[in-house]
Amino acid sequence: MEIKYLGHSAFEFRTQKGNILVDPFLILAGKYEPQDITDIFLTHGHGDHIGSAIELSKKFKATITAIFELANYCLSQGSISNGISFGGKIEFPWGWVVYTPAFHSSSTADGIYTGMPASIVFDIEGVRIYHAGDTCLNSEMDIVRDLYTPEIALLPIGGHYTMDIEQAAIATQKLGVNIVIPMHYNTFPAINANAEEFRTLVKNKTNAQAIILKPNETLKF
Repeated sequence: MEIKYLGHSAFEFRTQKGNILVDPFLILAGKYEPQDITDIFLTHGHGDHIGSAIELSKKFKATITAIFELANYCLSQGSISNGISFGGKIEFPWGWVVYTPAFHSSSTADGIYTGMPASIVFDIEGVRIYHAGDTCLNSEMDIVRDLYTPEIALLPIGGHYTMDIEQAAIATQKLGVNIVIPMHYNTFPAINANAEEFRTLVKNKTNAQAIILKPNETLKF
């Protein structure tokens, strides 16, 4: 299994049984070209998270999985969609997914309500990954740790709309992960953050390793 960072909150997970995109807002991904995408997951309905999901769903006949209202919106735009809500587990050839709460908002650019914002727990070929979506620090992370024991956390650090680096370091500790990858920072001025400072905080406060990926860099397992 491979984790490729595509900038902002976008990731590609490559597996032996399918290729997965999460929040495919690809403006920082440069010359990246999606290949053989089988599944797309969205944390919420903001444009910097839906990104190219609908177009890619149509191109690859890939299913978009999202909270029920957001899935219905994507369906209305011509995508293949699969609605889910918090706590429900969906099985896939490569593993499973559970949606968990995030604390943020969720709507399209023209004001259509797209349900509750979410975080996502993935079990991909036995590797458990927590994609926090856009969220503040919250106690739901304790439940995620206790129920799902993630090994890797993908956490926003940009502040303003989400956690900042100090809160994300505490989230890393709460989640009990071995690896944390920062995301949702430096895309635009309001969310500028120092990833090296985050790495230092994680080293001082937790037993985890913070791995800073540039767009199109890959972590292999």
